[in-house]
Amino acid sequence: MNAAVTSTARYEITHETQYSYAVPVALSQQLVHLFPRFCSWQQCDIQTLTIEPTPTHQRDEQDVFGNPLTRLSFESPHETLTLTARLNIAVNARELPALESSAKWESVSELLGYRAETSPSTDVLEACQFRYESPAVRLKRVFVQYGDDCFTTDTPILVAAQKMMRKIFTEFTFDSGATEVTTPLIEVLENKRGVCQDFAHLMIACLRSRGLAARYVSGYLLTATPPGQPRLIGADASHAWVSVFCPQNGWVDFDPTNNMLPGNEHITLAWGRDFSDVSPLRGVILGGDSHELDVKVTVAPQLIASES
Repeated sequence: MNAAVTSTARYEITHETQYSYAVPVALSQQLVHLFPRFCSWQQCDIQTLTIEPTPTHQRDEQDVFGNPLTRLSFESPHETLTLTARLNIAVNARELPALESSAKWESVSELLGYRAETSPSTDVLEACQFRYESPAVRLKRVFVQYGDDCFTTDTPILVAAQKMMRKIFTEFTFDSGATEVTTPLIEVLENKRGVCQDFAHLMIACLRSRGLAARYVSGYLLTATPPGQPRLIGADASHAWVSVFCPQNGWVDFDPTNNMLPGNEHITLAWGRDFSDVSPLRGVILGGDSHELDVKVTVAPQLIASES
């Protein structure tokens, strides 16, 4: 790993989600991913979750990937559901990996493949769950072909991943109206437009289609405000990027939406196989008919300190 300047950024984050139902909901079960998972590079000092109406049952636990998960049950009729998460979190700058010194991508793919005569390490076994298809990420030959110019013979895996990240950043246009949560990746690839979720899913598909392990990371990103203008409350959004498994370096993050290796401006909430594993709020309801959804996110920097 290459040495980097040690710096810490502190943020206050507010994430408010409100559902308004056309008719009352009689029963509701919800899964919530709004508290950040433990990471060596970040520390959450304060986390609160305000829920209206008060749930009948509430339980905090971890999901199968180790992410904090809150289970909610509502057994009284309600016309709205509002959840407000507030976080105070410090994020440290991460050491930048030596991309050129990483293993060749072909050897990593072979390492992750099944061989009856070998006993893979715990890290490799854990990585294998992020090597296969998942609900939002299909493995297809077209994704291999799209990344052919990035994954040339004997290219170090982290160099190839960086090239893949840059290719998506360069060839795709960020367009919040171009896709929906259910838009197939093939359509995203054809139209070359989408949002961070689409770009993360596409990069994951290109990696997994070559037998490599990649996971979907959800969180927040500090966004820049125009010079001289105040930061708007509720104008930020959730963000998504990719983490790639490398035997020497462990998991290394790449942000194809911004063509960068995440640092202390990226706040990690959760990771999984794709968005469906780490959706901020998902569940089932009885009643409700149609509904309106309003989401407001504010990422406010508090203090940035550097150490020489």
